[in-house]
Amino acid sequence: MALTSRPLAQRLDDLNLEVLSPAISEREIVRSRIMDVGIVPVLRTTSGEDALFAAAALIESGIPIVEISATFPGFLQLIDRLCQEFPGLTVGAGNLFDSKTARRCLDAGAKFLTSDGFVSELVEFAIEEEVAVFPGALTPTEIIAAWKTGAEFVKVTPCDAMGGASYVRSLKVIFPQVRFIASGGVSQHNVSEFIKAGASVVSAAKELIPAEAVRLRQTHRIQELARRFLTSIDSARC
Repeated sequence: MALTSRPLAQRLDDLNLEVLSPAISEREIVRSRIMDVGIVPVLRTTSGEDALFAAAALIESGIPIVEISATFPGFLQLIDRLCQEFPGLTVGAGNLFDSKTARRCLDAGAKFLTSDGFVSELVEFAIEEEVAVFPGALTPTEIIAAWKTGAEFVKVTPCDAMGGASYVRSLKVIFPQVRFIASGGVSQHNVSEFIKAGASVVSAAKELIPAEAVRLRQTHRIQELARRFLTSIDSARC
């Protein structure tokens, strides 16, 4: 079934996200939602109004997920505000370097944690707190270390610096059991290549949420990009 043909409400029901069964942990629910959608949008902004606009456009497009970069001032306030305004939105924190910051992100409402490199302190904290975590890794050694922690996904970043989809394909041959998030250089034009290469999920920032579209409040532009991403992901998975 095509992702773009399913209403958001139906997809949330499919994942049983409204009522948490005692047998299903929140970590599993977050992982299932991200696997189902196939993309993690990364929002890089310091403006609360811009964040609300972008999140609303994503939700309306069938992508109820957003990652807030912790490298921008006021990111904790953005996480808190998004969680308050959109209770059904899965908000995560990215670019994390330590457990102290991760703790503050969870207190603000973040449901998953991720980094752009393997930070053992962060992963250990997330596992202890039973929170979904996607450590970054690039080399086979880093990928082995990240996957052995029990993380939901390993984020391969920056993919574009290593050959893009062809690098993911080579990694998948070596590590068929690892769930990869491809990050770096993923666009509407090549997203299907990453999925066919073996990525379970992709990550995208300005390629999905252009700064100009946010500034000009071009909802239709973000929705069209989202439609193209989702359609390509769905087709590549068939």
